[in-house]
Amino acid sequence: MKKRIPHHIGIIPDGNRRWAAEHGLDKKDGYSKGIDPGFALYELMLAEGIEEATFYGFTKDNNKRPALQRDAFTDACIKAVQLLSHRDANLRVIGNVNSPAFPPELECYANQQVLFGAGKINLNFLVNYDWKWDLQQALKTGSIASQGIPRMDLIIRWGGRRRLSGFLPVQSVYSDIYVVDDYWPDFKPQHFYDALEWYHNCDVTLGG
Repeated sequence: MKKRIPHHIGIIPDGNRRWAAEHGLDKKDGYSKGIDPGFALYELMLAEGIEEATFYGFTKDNNKRPALQRDAFTDACIKAVQLLSHRDANLRVIGNVNSPAFPPELECYANQQVLFGAGKINLNFLVNYDWKWDLQQALKTGSIASQGIPRMDLIIRWGGRRRLSGFLPVQSVYSDIYVVDDYWPDFKPQHFYDALEWYHNCDVTLGG
């Protein structure tokens, strides 16, 4: 039987602060440790033929954290995009650019698709994202702010939490959710392969 592969995967890379605390580091130091796992996963997705993936960067609510942590996760998002610009992807950054929390360095990628290299995979990056802001755009324009992002087939969340945390409420409506108990900085390729195997064995009806 042909293996069922998700077309679009959502990634919630949680557990950075808890990882840092358990390793005797300041909580802010966990965010930079999440960059390399993201690119390791990028390579695996290319190898498996995944067409699209959406990564949760940071949310409006994350800005409630201490200033040093805010600076650290913002810097990590900026660095991730800068590194990705030398790879092969179609990047779309989704977030509220009218907020002072949105990094100016990423405004040129905001709410549009930008080609990097050969554009082998569509990658969406949620930066200063807020689900209320996303949905409220429909009242103003007739479309949600994230309308360019299609429905997700599978969501993988690291860090053991069993919640969506406001992650694309429209696109996640029929997503299967796989939870990895390990923290995101402890990413292993087997996490991804286990998620794909689990998804392959899911009974998908989409309500039918």
